[in-house]
Amino acid sequence: MLDDSDASVEKELTNYFQIFKWTNQVFGLIPPCRLACHRILCIENGRGNLRIDSEVFTICDHDLFLLSKGQVYNFSEGSSITGFELRFDDFFWEKSPESANNCKAILFDDASQIQLLPLKEVDFDELEFFLTMLYKEYLKPNYINKPDALAAFLKIIMIKMANVNALLVGFDNYEKHVYRKFMELVKMQYRLSHEVADYAGKLDIPPRKLSDLCKRCSGKGAKELINDQLIVEAKRSLRFSSKPVKEIAFDLSFSTPEQFSHFFKKNTQISPQDYRKRFVNTDR
Repeated sequence: MLDDSDASVEKELTNYFQIFKWTNQVFGLIPPCRLACHRILCIENGRGNLRIDSEVFTICDHDLFLLSKGQVYNFSEGSSITGFELRFDDFFWEKSPESANNCKAILFDDASQIQLLPLKEVDFDELEFFLTMLYKEYLKPNYINKPDALAAFLKIIMIKMANVNALLVGFDNYEKHVYRKFMELVKMQYRLSHEVADYAGKLDIPPRKLSDLCKRCSGKGAKELINDQLIVEAKRSLRFSSKPVKEIAFDLSFSTPEQFSHFFKKNTQISPQDYRKRFVNTDR
């Protein structure tokens, strides 16, 4: 079973931006890594598997993967890719013009719902063009406005990705705005509060209205979305750390380990202990 010393954790950085161009990059046996920044993988061609949290994806040509801060990922041994890898944090994104904020929010605030975007050849070619331009700009010697130029390219790439997924149509309205704010709050405060009323109060909206709004925007009620976030983090901790179930329960603000175990089994049909046992051998 992997413990905290086995799983690497990226160092938190401010105004962080990097872009890599991979050519037949082959990955060895690398432990899972918890991301400290957002990541985009644009794959021209590749093979193998990419695991993000508890889901495993088969890598194919013209795949676009979106990974957000806090997710745990690793490539299976022997996987190889040719393409681009783009890394950036929220502080760097703030350099990008505000007009692109909706695109970033819809793609990365709940990246687990949009983890993989298979691209048509024409869409891949267009995205690859802008990534190539961004990469060339990144390699130039530093100049006073270079971060702004890189952020401008990132804005274009984000818009293109959002257009590919047809997510821009009709999302710039009041309900979507409140929904995005709610999801941001849940990601920041799920350890502290599990109640819809707490989030509704911060958004100055009645709990019932918030739940109905979430249902229209995502197909899930507010309570279900909060529970989803708790389950995702619980699974990460059970799989990628050696913390006792009791400690995980208290980390997630459950009153007792029994309450946490009941919640976990109700939402996954398996106990925390049995879920962890699944990976005792497979994660070695």
